[in-house]
This record gives sequence, C-alpha cells and structure tokens, in this order.
Amino acid sequence: MLLYCTLLVFVFFPFRASAFYFYGYGGDRKCFLKELSKGTLLKGSYSLGVYDEKLGDYALPGDKDYGVVIDVEEVFDNNHRVVHQRSSPSGDFTFLALESGEYKICAQSQVNNWVGKAKTKLEVGFEIGSEAMLDSKRKETLETLHGKVNILNSKIMEIRREQQLVREREESFRDISESVNSRAMWWTVIQVVLLILICVWQMKSLRSFFVKQKVL
Repeated sequence: MLLYCTLLVFVFFPFRASAFYFYGYGGDRKCFLKELSKGTLLKGSYSLGVYDEKLGDYALPGDKDYGVVIDVEEVFDNNHRVVHQRSSPSGDFTFLALESGEYKICAQSQVNNWVGKAKTKLEVGFEIGSEAMLDSKRKETLETLHGKVNILNSKIMEIRREQQLVREREESFRDISESVNSRAMWWTVIQVVLLILICVWQMKSLRSFFVKQKVL
C-alpha cells in the first residue's frame, strides 16, 4: 500500500520543488548536495538581496555592484565542475544530469565594485524533474516562437498591403497632377495665341482707320 501511494505521488507530482535562503555577506559561497539520477533535469532560480538600512529590509542590488556565480560539481567524479555561470543578481539556470550520483550545487554572491561588506540574502529555488520536462519546455518555446513569427509575418503582409495602397494612391495623384498640369499648359498656350490674334486684329483695324482718315 505504501509503495502504491508513493507511485501515485510521482505520477501526479513528477517535479519536486525546493527553496533555500542563505544569509551572509558579499562574496560568501553557499553549497548544498543533491542526489540526482541520470537524465534528471534540475531547473533553478536565484535572487540576491542586499540589506538596505533605509528600508530596513533586503533589496535587489544593481547589476554593476553585485552578481551571482552558480557552480555545479560532480562529487562522485572528484568534484568535477560541469556548470559555471556568472550573471546578474537574479536569474535562473538549467542543468541535466548525464550520470547518476551526488552533485554539489553552489551559489556565491559576487561584489563587482567596492561597496563595502554588506549583508546579503541569497534565495535559491529549484525544481527537479525528468528530461522530458526539458523537451516539453523546448517544444513550448518553439511553439511560442512559431506563433510570434506568424504574428510578425501577418504584420509584414499588412505593411506591404498598406505600402501597395500608398503607391496606388501616389500613382493616381501623379496622373491627376500631370493631367491638370497639361491642361493648364494648353490653356496658357491658347491664351497666348488669342492675345496675339487680338493684337494682330487691332493693328489691322488701326491701320485701316488711319488710312481712311488719310493719316497714313
């Protein structure tokens, strides 16, 4: 009966979650041991807090002043280090056990600049599951990326349609402008011709008038 209940726990709760709090000072290294079987996925997250006297509590520091170093070592293989990660005061890490045995997981707060010996609180949480969890995460990530690509493609197609509409409107406006300019030019030419004809007619009329009056 006990074995049956245990199997039910692993079926309905395939991932085990744990969390730790480490108090100390900048530069302190804290480690804990974990027995992992081959193919086990360990996904961890961490957050470093530095004591703020004004707030009276621990607050997340800036990336320029503090960082966190995560190390995973194989105890069964003479503490062979398989993970070494340096990053900001908060983040996550993922590790897949390639061999069964005891692993040492260490987190160290790192002072990037000289800011004094401040009190720190390092929170480390992790989930332990199977390699299928990693494959599932990858599949979800790929599906998410695929969805984003589809959204980008639809936006690009929409932008292309808008650009095509703008080009069509520009072509229509250009045709109308050319037609108006052509009509205006011909109207100007007609006006000039009419003015010349009127001037010629007036000159002939005046000449005829002066001849009748015997002025010329």
